[in-house]
Amino acid sequence: MAEAYIIDACRTPRGIGKVGKGALAHIHPQQLAATVLKALAERNKLDTATVDDIIWGTSSQRGAQGADLGRMAALDAGYDIKASGVTLDRFCGSGITSVALAAAQVMSGMEDCVIAGGTEMMSYTAASADPKTPPVMDAGNTRLRASHPQTQQGICADAIATLEGIDREAVDRLAFTSQQRAAKAIEEGRFDKSLVPVYNEDGTLALDHEEFPRPGTTMETLAGLRTVFPAYMDIPVDDKGNTYGNLLTKKYPQLEGKVNHVHHAGNSSGVVDGAAAILITSKEYADKHGLKPRGRIVATANMGDCPTLMLNAPVPAAKKVLEKAGLTKDDIDVYEINEAFSVVAEKFIRDLDLDREKVNINGGAMALGHPIGATGSILIGTALDELERSGGRYGLITMCAAGGMAPAIIIERI
Repeated sequence: MAEAYIIDACRTPRGIGKVGKGALAHIHPQQLAATVLKALAERNKLDTATVDDIIWGTSSQRGAQGADLGRMAALDAGYDIKASGVTLDRFCGSGITSVALAAAQVMSGMEDCVIAGGTEMMSYTAASADPKTPPVMDAGNTRLRASHPQTQQGICADAIATLEGIDREAVDRLAFTSQQRAAKAIEEGRFDKSLVPVYNEDGTLALDHEEFPRPGTTMETLAGLRTVFPAYMDIPVDDKGNTYGNLLTKKYPQLEGKVNHVHHAGNSSGVVDGAAAILITSKEYADKHGLKPRGRIVATANMGDCPTLMLNAPVPAAKKVLEKAGLTKDDIDVYEINEAFSVVAEKFIRDLDLDREKVNINGGAMALGHPIGATGSILIGTALDELERSGGRYGLITMCAAGGMAPAIIIERI
């Protein structure tokens, strides 16, 4: 099978995902995606007429963030009309899946040059959401709800913490570490290679730095934050008496009245806007166009798990992709596990018995934010940058996704 080379990766800074507060919130989603596509083409002197496809991840595909963002962003970026595009949704896992599918196309020999990535403007999706419609994953499908009740993600995080015996101090400690590591990474310029500034339509600078981190965070400030999700338990989700809380306890009756709520704004992923893109080619294409590979795709995998708990698939996904690659957990130099909630990363570390110094080395979504459809592609670029900085060989990237899923990918530095 042919190799799938990573030629380059770039991303925008992450802006606070609130209208009126975030530096990117006024920008059209297609224009934000076009920023990274344009940068990728310029940085690599890419003849965009030779791009076979653009595979893009976007979770909330509605309104301005719908209409096949991959294709429209390419057109907005000035790509040749020959460069096709498609947009997919695996919820939070979309940005890994776009890369995995791009790699599969190249490795199969069907295509030679594919750009993968993703965009999510949470400021836009929050502003355009219907406040009367709770975001339960089954979309009100009563038959599905009967067999697989799916609740709110934060409630799932607290339920997992309860079942696993992970306490408030542990999840706060990991959030504190994330902020410290992100602050150090920013101070030392570890993100600079991948970061591209975003400009307004009039040419003025919109954002050139991470907007979300709170480097002054301490264990004391985290301990003082009120947990968020007890208030969600009794929110009705339909006219049949279902609430977020009883959707959970239908599947896990032992949690009735016993959920230990430990998550809050400081130990949950940040709501942000962002986009990322990765250029993937065959060896023949790279050689012909004088492109120097930075890495290669070693293996990809997908895994499903309990949709009611929703967030537990990263561990089996990591085991599956390691087996596919013929590697052990100790062969991996850099782990990126998305910090959707602190318990996700904490459980991942504990279950796999990982060296904490290898996991989210430069902080994670609790400090930097989680632009849903883009995060997977961001993390792949972050892992590649860190492998180059540290001289490591292999990186493993995975994340939970709604519906109880997790994609995973292993990359190798060249």
